[in-house]
Amino acid sequence: MASKKYDIIVIGGGHAGCEAAMASARIGCKTLLITMNADTIGLMSCNPAIGGLAKGQLVKEIGALGGCMAKAADATLIQFRRLNTSKGPAVRSSRAQVDRKAYRLYIQSLVEGQDGLSIKEAAVDRILIKNGCIDGVATTLNETIYGKTVVVTPGTFLNGLIHIGLEHSEGGRIGERPSGKMANSIKDIGFRMLRFKTGTCPRLDGKTINFEGLREQKGDDEILPFSFQTGKLKKGQLSCYITHTNKRTHEIIKSNLDRSPLFSGVIKGTGVRYCPSIEDKVFRFPQRDSHHIFLEPEGMNTTEYYPNGISTSLPLDVQIEIVHSIEGLERAEITRPGYGIEHDVIESTQLYPTLEAKHVRGLYFAGQINGTTGYEEAAAQGLVAGINAALAIKGRPPLILDRSQSYIGVLLDDLVTKGTNEPYRMFTSRVEYRLILREDNADIRLAPIGHNLGLVSEARHKKVLDKMALIEQEKAGLSEKQMQYLRRPGVSYRAMADLFGQTVAQDEDVMEQVEIDIKYDGFIKRQAAEVARFDRIERIKMPDAINYEDIHGLSKEIKEKLSGAKPITLGQASRISGVTPAAISILMIYLEKVRRCASHTTTTTPT
Repeated sequence: MASKKYDIIVIGGGHAGCEAAMASARIGCKTLLITMNADTIGLMSCNPAIGGLAKGQLVKEIGALGGCMAKAADATLIQFRRLNTSKGPAVRSSRAQVDRKAYRLYIQSLVEGQDGLSIKEAAVDRILIKNGCIDGVATTLNETIYGKTVVVTPGTFLNGLIHIGLEHSEGGRIGERPSGKMANSIKDIGFRMLRFKTGTCPRLDGKTINFEGLREQKGDDEILPFSFQTGKLKKGQLSCYITHTNKRTHEIIKSNLDRSPLFSGVIKGTGVRYCPSIEDKVFRFPQRDSHHIFLEPEGMNTTEYYPNGISTSLPLDVQIEIVHSIEGLERAEITRPGYGIEHDVIESTQLYPTLEAKHVRGLYFAGQINGTTGYEEAAAQGLVAGINAALAIKGRPPLILDRSQSYIGVLLDDLVTKGTNEPYRMFTSRVEYRLILREDNADIRLAPIGHNLGLVSEARHKKVLDKMALIEQEKAGLSEKQMQYLRRPGVSYRAMADLFGQTVAQDEDVMEQVEIDIKYDGFIKRQAAEVARFDRIERIKMPDAINYEDIHGLSKEIKEKLSGAKPITLGQASRISGVTPAAISILMIYLEKVRRCASHTTTTTPT
């Protein structure tokens, strides 16, 4: 069969794969998306929600850079809530219930309609390497497809093993076959692998749920879009409902732990610490008599509900018993069982911050294969991997977002510098400069970068620049007395303006920015100074050909760590586990000597 050639081949049609493929095609690269099932492109495998604590920030940043997830969430949301509104702006996060089917169809329409992007339904058997560089892929259809770069985004399909009770079957999702040969190909290339575990909840028939007596959770009156390109949103919202497990539920779980693959030793993979199964929660927190369950609608045109909080891999008969022990679910019918799934991941420290492999040029990894959990983390990685694969094709400098620029930068730096020995989930507590890296200013921070990449239009970029100018204009027009009044707790910018008879901008975003800038001025300046100190060490590049064995004063262990990690900046080197401040000082002295020698050689070389 004749071979075909592409600039970029993306393996996998989940959240990471779709962002990678769309970004690379929009930058102008001939892109192929290979998926085992074209009908599941953009599918939400777990809960029908986008955003949440720290995840909302990721989605806003994806949108600001020109990615797809933010627009898709706005187009298909069925409930919106802003979390942590009683707390400071640094930790406020947006979350939306979305229509699962509509979301998938929206993403599919984007992918199928994108110029320069082709779709192929096939399974990849092997990743082809030639002279240490990517060469393409081989599929189960006996095709060899050549690519200058390849982005691997297989989700949970690498040697996926599904567990329901003590029975297990191979699969990447329930009812879908796994990818074993590609997993072996990745190992053969020389990647170190780990085994992680995740899971999902049973789905329930809403017609069999008794909502009377359950606490209703409505959406916010005002919907704040995830995408800065989306205008005001006015649409009907569906309610969620809150119920709880109880002592009877916990007794059922405890009496059936011997039938749990998690507790019987059948599951070997490391699970998600911050989103454990219900049996794990009951075991780890025996002092608690109940746990929250959020009944989340799956869409506008379905009666199915997702009982967020009872992820489980217990047998189906036990799942039924658990569900029936819960208030409101006494007669609820399970439409699809919950299950646990084990899958292979790579050790993410084998990647550069661009998400390119350190020992195979042109090979990128994104999503759950890097050890993360969550749609938002996957999409953020896919976007960055797709961008960098395209920039490599175009001969342009790579995109490297650092910790002072974005939540995405923190996510990537954590993965490639520190690695993870358990499924990684984003939290605001991981972000040192979160007062600066807020949801509300993601467009100001990142839209100029997206515009430079070609992912944000000229018109959209101009709107951001105009917004920035208007913010400064509003701030400049405030008197010291007005600013002092605005700094009082509970005083809004509009209330201050009304009191002083001042005309204000009608743009709510502008008013919010001005209010935050004034109220938190001292804290923001302090964090800006911290960022400046961070940037000084982050700008010091490590030479490509550096040999750590030649640097006197470093311990053998630290030399091994640095040689293996291959940090690209001194800042990244400082965050490698086990690399001491004393070692960083030695490196700074060494790099200064190298710089002086290079400078001396340049100035004394005859012309």
